[in-house]
Amino acid sequence: MNITFRELTASDFPSIKEIYDWYIANSTATFHTEPIQLKELQEFIFINHPLYKSFLIFSGKEIAGYCYFTYYKKRQAYDRTAEVTLYLKKEFHHRGIGRAALDYMEASAKEIGLKNLLGIITGENQGSIALFEKAGYFKCAHFKNVGEKFDRILDVVAYQKELI
Repeated sequence: MNITFRELTASDFPSIKEIYDWYIANSTATFHTEPIQLKELQEFIFINHPLYKSFLIFSGKEIAGYCYFTYYKKRQAYDRTAEVTLYLKKEFHHRGIGRAALDYMEASAKEIGLKNLLGIITGENQGSIALFEKAGYFKCAHFKNVGEKFDRILDVVAYQKELI
């Protein structure tokens, strides 16, 4: 399988929205509960940002998903750290694409000069937790009962990887 990456452009936001809206409607991977507006996506997925890069993920010539860095906290002292997020279309799950994306993001982070990557994951999302653990992230926080979706109270866990 040929997995490639391309930096996002503004014209990619409709494709990203379609993928993300599926997760909003069908999963607890995100705590958004209503379809998102393109303007909202642009508040945390950046184009041409020096630290917080965003990428489309391709399997062959087909868009398989997207991944991006965003700020951990919006203060300059945290500029050495980024939250890493990835979403794959459902039909591309369990094909090794998530791991390839995390590896790609880590290499990109090192080039940019980031020192820490964080994955913030819903506590019941065992697939994402396993993915991040296999990629060398360690659990650094567990927030109990912080979100509510689909009439369920949910935990959030944080995973961290320090880049050398």
